[in-house]
Amino acid sequence: MHAIKGDRLVQHGRVVGQQDKVAEIVEVMGDKGSPPYRVRFEDGHEAVCSPGPDAEIRPRETRR
Repeated sequence: MHAIKGDRLVQHGRVVGQQDKVAEIVEVMGDKGSPPYRVRFEDGHEAVCSPGPDAEIRPRETRR
């Protein structure tokens, strides 16, 4: 897994009906873009996480 600051971390729900959790990566703490990441969730909560196989990185949207 590789990410840069500003990318989105999406943790998929594990059971039917559970929504995905989306967070912005605010700091990459590992080497060369690897976990762990400091993330900020949509409600403002921040956490340090090492995403598992149920997560994906979505590149930040580029603005023109």
